Amino acid sequence: MPDGPDVSVALRGGVRTRAHALDFVRWFADTWMGRPLEPEDGLGEDELDSVEAELGFELPAALREGYALFGRRPDMTRQQDPLLPATALHVDDAMGGLLVFRHENQGCALWAIPLAEIGQDDPPVLVESRDAWIPFLDRMSLAWVELALSESLFGADDHRLYDACELPDASLLRLHERYARVELPDHPMWASGDDSPVRWYAAPGRLVRRDGPYDHSWIHVRGRTAADLDTVRRDLPGPWVR
Repeated sequence: MPDGPDVSVALRGGVRTRAHALDFVRWFADTWMGRPLEPEDGLGEDELDSVEAELGFELPAALREGYALFGRRPDMTRQQDPLLPATALHVDDAMGGLLVFRHENQGCALWAIPLAEIGQDDPPVLVESRDAWIPFLDRMSLAWVELALSESLFGADDHRLYDACELPDASLLRLHERYARVELPDHPMWASGDDSPVRWYAAPGRLVRRDGPYDHSWIHVRGRTAADLDTVRRDLPGPWVR
């Protein structure tokens, strides 16, 4: 992992393995969130064994490893669309059975692993959109990376670190010139097809999420410091919310 806080550099070449995904989460916690992961941020093996016993099947390795690493770290898992506590994991009857592990904060969407794929070490993830369950990301390890990025983006305790705007086309070229695409696959925004795909961009100390391909698509941004956020606003002129 790089010394500087540039998410695009940390994920250059994409998320290659489950171990790489967790290495990124560790780096992100330390470098971006300002507090390294501690043992108490994850669940113990006995706790996860109890969850499996209650469910009646083993959790996929990637799901279990993420909970063990940072399943109790609230600033990275329980802000906008929270990770469920492991004891709240449950099966939804849709599509032949889905193991639900995350929900939108007002109950408008769910994230889940199909039970048909539950024996895979790193299975695909679906999200419940307004119309149907749709593919989200094709590996749980990728979903851990997306969760850490999104939850930390929207969960900034300091309002000076987060802002949002509808990005006009006039600023789109500047986004591409000044920010590198993060090599995380395109994934849907559950609320609307017009808000999809979600794409991530970054520069040192700055993180940008763009929802949708159209003029005035929403961008959500976080700076590692207040000065970093001010730089984003200067880089990308627009009707900022804050």
